[in-house]
Amino acid sequence: MRGRRPDGFHDIETLFAFAGEGDVLSAEPADDLSLTLDGPFAAALSSGEDNLVIRAARALAARSGRGAAIRLDKRLPPASGIGGGSADAAAALRLLDRFWGLDADLPALEAIAASLGSDVPACVSSRAMRGTGRGEQLVPAEYPGLLGTPLLLVNPGTPLPTAVVFAGWDGEDSGPLPVDWRVGRNDLEGSAIALCPAIAVLLDALREAKGARHVRMSGSGATCFALFDGDRDRDAASAAIRARFPAWWQLPTRLRRPERRAP
Repeated sequence: MRGRRPDGFHDIETLFAFAGEGDVLSAEPADDLSLTLDGPFAAALSSGEDNLVIRAARALAARSGRGAAIRLDKRLPPASGIGGGSADAAAALRLLDRFWGLDADLPALEAIAASLGSDVPACVSSRAMRGTGRGEQLVPAEYPGLLGTPLLLVNPGTPLPTAVVFAGWDGEDSGPLPVDWRVGRNDLEGSAIALCPAIAVLLDALREAKGARHVRMSGSGATCFALFDGDRDRDAASAAIRARFPAWWQLPTRLRRPERRAP
């Protein structure tokens, strides 16, 4: 975190990296646009016009006049600091671009994404990025030893609205993030822990896990993550946390490597 802006947003420095699993979107032909929700977290969301997926779809449909019946299998907890809603909006743009045969270029999709939220442009590319400004000024990042790493995401079950966590930030500029991702930090941890003390318990549990080599809160919380030396250590940590805190949500996965595109 670098500072509050006159427009109500914050200047930040952040690293975007993407898990190999998450929510799933699909589409079928239809005359109009519609959104159906299912999955374990469907009940926590609205399928109305305030949903980022339908907003993204309508923004892209304005260029084509096409319709689609969209289904969102909501597997990630909402308001959890892992950018699930932003990633869903970006996925809707990519999905419908292919579904409708628009062949829009990346800058065109990113321009629509920027109108939907600060994190959505990074999610359109869905590769490791370093973000500045509100998070929308992006530079592709290569972080040796990061992508492909075993990852455990855990959430204690407390939704944390992003704006509330940002409002509790102490306003101190801690300076630029180090180039080495291993020594980074999350300046919103203090504000998030004040709202949800279980985050501190969760971070301690992850730090105690064998083979956990990098532990942080994700975004504005309350989800936290650990990167592990191998799948066995990750899965052992997952089992230990489930035994202690059976109600907590978790996802054992890996950080996604960039897709190889044909020349």
